[in-house]
Parts: sequence; structure tokens; C-alpha cells
Amino acid sequence: MARDFQDVWGSCLEIIKDNVPPVSYKTWFEPIVPVKLEKDILTIQVPSPFFYEYLEEQFIDILRKTLRKELGPEAKLEYNVVMEANWVSSNKPVTVVLPTQNKTELRNKPLNMPIGGQEYVIKNPFVIPGIKKLHVDPQLNSDNTFANFVEGECNRLARSAGLAVADAPGKTAFNPLFIYGNSGLGKTHLAQAIGIHIKEKQPEKVVLYVNAVKFQTQFVEAIRTNNTNDFLHFYQMIDVLIIDDVHEFAGKDRTQDTFFHIFNHLHQSGKQIILTSDKPPIELQGLEQRLLSRFKWGLSADLQVPDFETRVAILNQKLYKDGITMGEDVIEYLATNITNSIRELEGALISLLAQSTLNRKQITIELASEIIEKLVKNTKREISIDFIQKVVCDYFGLPNDVLHSKTRKREIVQARQIAMYFSKNLTKSSLSTIGSLIGNKDHATVLYACKTVNNLIDTDKHFKGQVEDIERKLKL
Repeated sequence: MARDFQDVWGSCLEIIKDNVPPVSYKTWFEPIVPVKLEKDILTIQVPSPFFYEYLEEQFIDILRKTLRKELGPEAKLEYNVVMEANWVSSNKPVTVVLPTQNKTELRNKPLNMPIGGQEYVIKNPFVIPGIKKLHVDPQLNSDNTFANFVEGECNRLARSAGLAVADAPGKTAFNPLFIYGNSGLGKTHLAQAIGIHIKEKQPEKVVLYVNAVKFQTQFVEAIRTNNTNDFLHFYQMIDVLIIDDVHEFAGKDRTQDTFFHIFNHLHQSGKQIILTSDKPPIELQGLEQRLLSRFKWGLSADLQVPDFETRVAILNQKLYKDGITMGEDVIEYLATNITNSIRELEGALISLLAQSTLNRKQITIELASEIIEKLVKNTKREISIDFIQKVVCDYFGLPNDVLHSKTRKREIVQARQIAMYFSKNLTKSSLSTIGSLIGNKDHATVLYACKTVNNLIDTDKHFKGQVEDIERKLKL
């Protein structure tokens, strides 16, 4: 007797429920709807391509085992992605089913009409559903003010532009204001200082700071719960929107598409947009050209590594704020030996003060030297996808840009696969992001590359040795 597809999926869920955390089961398995069963192929319906990608990345083993248990060793799983027409824009290898009443591709059309009226009630992703616009928490750290931001040659342009924006949000030529620089140089501090200044001078303005990762998480949740309209309405009601680490949008096509429409609405409405990134717009990879072109509409201002005098001033300000005195020789020693990051500089100062207080030691250059040595020893290098590609290319003697070419030469394909393998294992980037930054590939190619490398490590001693050599170079 042939089994019903709902019965098969129900049996699978009973096993899965016992083998995954309750939160994961509720989030990633309850929304799934079984569609049909033909021979040994079960088709399930999921709410988005992102949802499908996450299942394949995180739960493919449990899905494979349960399905084979129910249908036999030849069991296969297919996906139907059913979502609102407004959100369909996928080139991924899954079946996309649009509602029958509208089968038109809507990627480049406005997602909704502008919202009017101060009292429109929407679902606020930062507080609770139903909260009103005027009570949005700006999500700002009160310590990140202009008064606490030390000015120097390294940041003078960005700080001056930030003050101009803070005094007249949406009314200057600096819209968007794009602040970029390496980690730890004060991008978040400056961006939040603008928001705090605006709230102090114009408290009626709706200001919101949000990290790009949090924006992405909210967007995925909005799709999962069919609240995309509320999500859009909320962000289109903001007067000053600050998006931190916008480079995190790389490879996330739907998030970029949504942010594109939010950006357009806010800019056309005279609202202020502030963005931060680790690179200038021209160097960002994995982002759509139409977004990058808009990032260049206003002013791009960089934060550079602070010079010695600025580093000393930062330490002195921190000490003054905390009411602590310290010898100039120790301050200069810290400023001389920690040069690349304001965050590391302040962290070393805090560690030094803690050691002195807890162990009742006098603050000396010797104690500072001990702190710096431990700090450097215990601080791991932040491994980026760009760094991985450079190390892999250097190891094989290849040009740095060859991994982005379309060539199918064996040595280049293998180098690309190794770069993808290390990017998945040594960074927190998603498969889509890795693929977009290494040869503009999709997430399925990255998965295949990782499996290929793992198989070769198990079967080819020479290849295994090469991978181990590259790993040592990456972790030096």
C-alpha cells in the first residue's frame, strides 16, 4: 500500500523533533508543508530560498537519515519555495511557485506605497507589535557622543561631516553619509554620536541605529511570519536611519533588494541615511551595483589609523573621564606600542588599570609591557575571506584575482575550492556571502567545494599536506 506524503513527513518530524533543539524545530521545521510524494521523491514547501539554504547547511544530515529511514536508500527531497510575489527574486536551483493571481516578476518595482500620518500603528521589530512611531527606541549608546570622540588628522573630515549632518539631518549634500575604515577605529562611535546629537537637538525626529546583521535577521523573521509589509512600513517611517557594517549585506540578494527600496523611499522623502563599512563603496564586493551607486550619492569619509598624538589624546581623555591619573611615560608607552586600533588601545588601558587595582601594583612601564605582551599573545587575527584568498593564491603562485575568473583549469578550480573551504571553517560568513566573494558563485557551489576538499583530505596525502600548510599560514 502506497504511503501518503503527509504520513511520511509526519513520521520524519517525529524523529527530527527528538534530535534538534525545540527552538530550531519550531523555527525551521514547523513552517514546512509537505506537498507530494512521487516514487521515492518527497516534495516539501518552504517560505523562502534563504530558508531552503539554511536547511541544507544546518540540517541536511538529519533530513537525509530520516527520509531514507522512511522511504529507503533511494529517497530524495525536493523543495518548492512559495512566497509573496513582491519578494521573489531568486536564481537558486529550487522550484519557485508564485501565487496564481500574480505571476509577474516584481523585483524592480516599488514594494509598497509611502505611509502618511504620525500615528500609523505598525509592528516594531525593536520593541513590541503595535508600538507607535514616536516611541521607537533609537538603540544608541549614550557614551558614544561627539564630546567623547577625539578629533585628529585621521578622522577630521568624517567628524566634520558628521557634525554637519547632525545639525541638519537630510538637508545637506552628505546624504547618505558613508563612513568607512578598519575595525576598531570608531565608525560605530561616530555614527551613533550623530544620532545622539540629533535626538538632543530635535527630539521629535525618529532616529534608529541598527547593525546590518540585525537588519538581516529581522528581515528573515518578517518573511517567515508573513510580516514583510510591517517590516517595510516600520523602516520607511524612520527620519534618521543608521546602518552599521553595511558590507554584511554581501551575497544576501533579498535583503539588498529590500534595503534598496527602503533607501529610495527615505532619500526621496528627505530623510537622513548614515552607513558604515570596512571598505569604501568602490571596493565592496557582493553588493548590487544599483546599491553601490546610491552609496556614492552623498559623501564617503574614511577613518584612518590615529597618529601618535591622537592616540595619546584618546588615552588622556579616557583617564580624565574616569578620574584617574597616570604617568606620561606609561601613556606614551601604550600609545607607541598599540597603533592599529582604538578599541585595542582602550582595552589595554582598562586591563592595565584592572591589574593595578586588583593586584595592588603600581602602574609602571614594566606592568604595561606585561599587559601588552599578553594582549598581543591572546588576540587572534581576524581572518577575512580576502585574506584567505590572498594566502591561497600566494601558496600556489597564482595572481590574486584569478579566483574570480571563469577559467576551469584544474589548479585554479582547486585553489578556489580550498579558499571556499577555509572561508566556511574560519569565518562566520554565510555560504551565499562566501560564494559571492569567491568567483561570484552560489551557495550550492560552496557546499560542493567543501565536500570535495574534505573528500580529498581523506584520500590524498599530498593534498592533505597542502591544506595543512595553508592552514598554518592562515593562523600565524
